[in-house]
Amino acid sequence: MHDGSFDRVAASYDQQWTGTPIGRAQRELVWRHIDPLFRPADRILDLGCGTGADAAHFTGRGIAVHATDPSPGMIEAARGRGGFTAEVLRAEEIALIQQTFDGAISNFGVLNCVNDVAAVARGLAGVVRPGGHVAICTIGRCCVWESLYYAARGQFGKAFRRFRGSAPSSLGVTVHYPSVAGLRRAFADFELEQWMGIGLFVPPSYVRMPGRLVAWCSMLDRVLAPVPLLRALADHRLLIFVRVGHAG
Repeated sequence: MHDGSFDRVAASYDQQWTGTPIGRAQRELVWRHIDPLFRPADRILDLGCGTGADAAHFTGRGIAVHATDPSPGMIEAARGRGGFTAEVLRAEEIALIQQTFDGAISNFGVLNCVNDVAAVARGLAGVVRPGGHVAICTIGRCCVWESLYYAARGQFGKAFRRFRGSAPSSLGVTVHYPSVAGLRRAFADFELEQWMGIGLFVPPSYVRMPGRLVAWCSMLDRVLAPVPLLRALADHRLLIFVRVGHAG
């Protein structure tokens, strides 16, 4: 059931995250990896679309997007961008969508707020065609930026909260931190093609950093965030799956 947590931040979300230098840098790093997955005239599902920044990006590339989010406030903001369809829908309710898609995206921690990721993965398997890509960006279990940032301030509970596997957020929502191995098991109907870090040098949103320095960090991310071992230390993890099976 929707509890209104994200409705309360919908009006300020773009100002606090999407439009900031850090928010733009992390999102552009995600786009850099997933843009090649989809072609003009494809139809994709944006699961947990928030204010619709990703949906607008792909619509601008000639891709048809159907966006969903459990927050009416977020959907209202997303519809304000125009160019794509949007509806209020929980991630666990994907099976209610009577459509087939060429692929799907779920960006910036949507699945971290879901209690049963495997159920969501099964729903995606029912609406994404065989051979279609699903790109999910989750909050990582180990973030070197977060650990160092809060440890330096003596806030050790926050510094190592991700290692516990789950923790309450400032919005009152429990955030889960699944491992890559756990996500791979949950997406049993998909094959994991690749995964990389997002935000290894680009810090989390609560870190204050000049825009020029963020740009330099983004350049380092492009080179080093996909590297094994290093990628596991990033703020987010981007996993790219392909739906297995045969059409028809």
